[in-house]
Amino acid sequence: MKPACLLVAGILLAIASADEHNHVYEPNEEVVVWMNTIGPMNNWQETYDYYQLPFCHGDSPVQHHHETLGEALQGMDLINSGIPMAFLVPARDEPICTATLQHRDIDLFRYAIANKYWYQMFIDDLPLWGRVGRMVDNEVDAEQDNPDTDDDGAIAEYIYTHKIFTIGYNEDRIIEINLTDSNPIRLDPSASSVELEFSYSVEWVPQDKAFKDRFDRFLDADFFEHKVHWFSILSSFMMVLFLTGLVAIILLRTIKRDFTRYDKEDGLGDFDRDIGEDYGWKQLHGDVFRQPPKLMLLSSLIGVGNQLILLSAVVILYTIVGDLYVERATILTATIFLYALTSGVAGYSSASYYAKNGGKDWIRNVMLTASLWPGAVASVGGFVNAVAIYYSSSRAIAFSVILAMLAIWVFLCFPLTLLGAIVGKNWAGQPDFPCRVNPIPRPIPEKLWYFEPLVVIALGGILPFGSIFIEMYFIFTSFWTYKIYYVYGFMFLVFGILLIVTACVTIVSTYFMLNSEDHRWHWMSFLTCASTSAYIYIYATYYFFSRTRMTGLFQTSFYFGYTGLVCLGMFCLLGAVGHWATSQFVRKIYQNVKID
Repeated sequence: MKPACLLVAGILLAIASADEHNHVYEPNEEVVVWMNTIGPMNNWQETYDYYQLPFCHGDSPVQHHHETLGEALQGMDLINSGIPMAFLVPARDEPICTATLQHRDIDLFRYAIANKYWYQMFIDDLPLWGRVGRMVDNEVDAEQDNPDTDDDGAIAEYIYTHKIFTIGYNEDRIIEINLTDSNPIRLDPSASSVELEFSYSVEWVPQDKAFKDRFDRFLDADFFEHKVHWFSILSSFMMVLFLTGLVAIILLRTIKRDFTRYDKEDGLGDFDRDIGEDYGWKQLHGDVFRQPPKLMLLSSLIGVGNQLILLSAVVILYTIVGDLYVERATILTATIFLYALTSGVAGYSSASYYAKNGGKDWIRNVMLTASLWPGAVASVGGFVNAVAIYYSSSRAIAFSVILAMLAIWVFLCFPLTLLGAIVGKNWAGQPDFPCRVNPIPRPIPEKLWYFEPLVVIALGGILPFGSIFIEMYFIFTSFWTYKIYYVYGFMFLVFGILLIVTACVTIVSTYFMLNSEDHRWHWMSFLTCASTSAYIYIYATYYFFSRTRMTGLFQTSFYFGYTGLVCLGMFCLLGAVGHWATSQFVRKIYQNVKID
């Protein structure tokens, strides 16, 4: 295992450049063939080290690729295959190695073939996928690969022993690689041992394609740039126009009418006022800025949400500018360090809100804010990691990587959160509410059932969920299958639409709640659109059972565990947006009323 300090140093270098080499080759220079992981096709996250199956390797020393933090967390374990490949040097039916399989080894390969195991490899940072073997259940299928079939045509497992590499190059750079598995050999389940010879062939083909475009062949433009995708963006944009128009027309006109009525009443004597008209949001001026219950938890959730808003926007923009999706695990590595660097935002917004509302125990507030999201990640990740260790999966996180993550939290996240909290508490933590708070809370009158907070919260997440529903399908399909998500411009646009819809829905909901003389707007404004995360999780459950063929404890734990983390992040993010928008709205309307 690598020492944690060396791993952290390697991660810092990976932010600037995730490549081990400069991708420029001289004739006859070695081209390393890295074997990565292997696993069942339907369970993309259930991966194992390639050499956990009894494959043999070439004469080159088996050495591990230097991993970044993102590669380690994603279970990538690159090992030199020992295939003696050289730049512009063709090869035909050259031997790699010879493996003598015992009966147990034969059963392992037969199990892998029966469960449709695929493996992944990298050459010059280009990913390749291949099959371990194939099942043959009749002579017609057998003749397609020309295996030696039994006369009875019974189901049999055949392992591929030959790899054909067709490599396109442009001058001194590798542009494209195609892999074909061939030469299937039947695995006899009754044999006590068998000897297999693995071989390879290499063909070099000149191309005119530019090096910067070499990753385009992995991007499914027909899927991600389909008309349905464009239509979903347009429909979400129209929803934004409708909601912002609703806020501008209905609320502004209604509030203007309210101001006119209140100003008129202020100019009348006590006996001339219409007591029956003494109702509405103005009556809450002495309670609307009252300290919310569970202030410390609310302020910590708001702090984490504000940090995740900034983090999401920066990561999406960084990915658009840098095309990070073409590099192995670079997005994850960059996200971790950007999260650490934005920790001050969480500390600042949490401490300022906590102090402004009368909170006194700011040390506990800082501790809760700094550990809320990392604690949730550690809890879910720890459970999934325990399952991965039980399965001997490559997804199991090494102890050195755990130490590196802990070091990032101790030396980056927590100090920056503390620094932000000190600045927020002393700079923006003074109460500046436009209305005084009455010592005795105003009783909350009975209201219609659809104005009850629980009903408003349950219904408030529907519109934000509708604005991202289609994009969620593309993201889920990308993350949980073999497609590479690259349309981050779409994602950024949908992210902006989601924030606007969230703000509008929360403002409208809060206005109607205040107008029913219910001053408990703090938590309701946070939870109204934070409930969108519940709809996302429900959709994720539907997607798992209807759109995937995932099976097994490990894949199920991985799917629902990390999907739950994403939903928790959306809960904090959308809640923070809704609360901020409502805070600005409430402050604005109560600044413009005349209060005796």
